Amino acid sequence: MTDERTHAGTGTAFTVALEQIDVTVGAVDDNRRTALTRSRAALVAGADLVVLPELAISGYVVDGGLAHRVAESLDGPTAAAFTGLAREFDALVGYGFCERTGTDLFNTVVVVDGSGPVLHYRKLHLFDLEKAVYTPGDLGLPVADTRVGRLGVCICYDLRFVEVLRALSLRGAEVVLAPAAWVGGFDRTVPDTGGTRHVDSVLAQANLDQVAVVAVSQVAGADRGGPSTLGGSVACDAYGELLAGPLSRTAADSATVEMDLTAIRAARVRGERIRPREDRRTDVYALTYGGDVW
Repeated sequence: MTDERTHAGTGTAFTVALEQIDVTVGAVDDNRRTALTRSRAALVAGADLVVLPELAISGYVVDGGLAHRVAESLDGPTAAAFTGLAREFDALVGYGFCERTGTDLFNTVVVVDGSGPVLHYRKLHLFDLEKAVYTPGDLGLPVADTRVGRLGVCICYDLRFVEVLRALSLRGAEVVLAPAAWVGGFDRTVPDTGGTRHVDSVLAQANLDQVAVVAVSQVAGADRGGPSTLGGSVACDAYGELLAGPLSRTAADSATVEMDLTAIRAARVRGERIRPREDRRTDVYALTYGGDVW
């Protein structure tokens, strides 16, 4: 581990860095350089986990020809760079990129530690123009035990399907990372400042599912080659209380938050007779995932 790092986390506490970056569609080298520079600064400052946006490396590319040109494999140069960075600091980094496997493209998020990927997720719910470029995700909703607890991952539009966070929480996820490139189009209106309805969804579901959520969006104007992405990244605890954000709606921004696994786990019990997971009426309804039924 580098001796530059100042680490404040103890016991079950850990530090998460939200790195909301301004990316340019197709400018892979520049975007990667920005992501690595920002991640390194966060790790030097003591972060245990850095979270970057959806398609942070490629930009929010929805042109098929360009997507094929900028796509890379899971073990490509971006993975090598971030794995090396994570190894140097004994930390975790989650980032989004355009993944190629055979002739298929996926909107992918990977979480790496110093040994390589610990979570590999392909976006299940493709939004709008993504449907003409990407193949729907085929890896389900993975979770993994890490040095900062049991992590789950989803991407942007996935948050609009309540089964996603519910399934992740019932599978034991304590912290869900939700890289995003938030845009308009789902809600009737989008406020010019402050939190968007995306944030409303994050906070409500975190509380109802008793998971902490870190949702980090791109922020980029239409002059960056894609749609205007909305920024406004947030992190919240397992009660749906804001820990950071909403970050800037118009510019690159960052924040760090302290989380504690003991507090996250304790949120599953709200009182002597208020235990949301035990109170579910599984005799009336159920959620099924991969053959498991809750």
